[in-house]
Amino acid sequence: MKRLLILTGALLSAGLVSAQAQQRAPSIIGTWKFDLHQGPGVEGPRTVIVRPDSSASYGEETARWRIVGDSLWLAIGGEWEVYAFRLRNTRMTLSGGDLTDPIVFDRTGPPTPRPANVLVPPDPRKRAM
Repeated sequence: MKRLLILTGALLSAGLVSAQAQQRAPSIIGTWKFDLHQGPGVEGPRTVIVRPDSSASYGEETARWRIVGDSLWLAIGGEWEVYAFRLRNTRMTLSGGDLTDPIVFDRTGPPTPRPANVLVPPDPRKRAM
């Protein structure tokens, strides 16, 4: 009985730690618009929709995303592209990866659903295995 109580306590503690870690992870879920005041030379998608199913859509493209530490990973063209990101309230700044300069997005609302005929791209690391 004592072992069962210890095991139950350990599992509950692990669940609590996991829940706390998830609460601290920044949420990038939503519809994001590119800040058009960044200059005419800045390129990129004007609207990005980030969904909780790990899909992100911009224009006709759909990518897989994940957060690793303070980085945003996007599966683009069968490879992970890694960006540093900073999230402050409704503003997200991306830098690094294939970007020459940081770009800023503003959250404008919740994500729209992914159409049923659009698949989430596979994880590039799993495909290589």
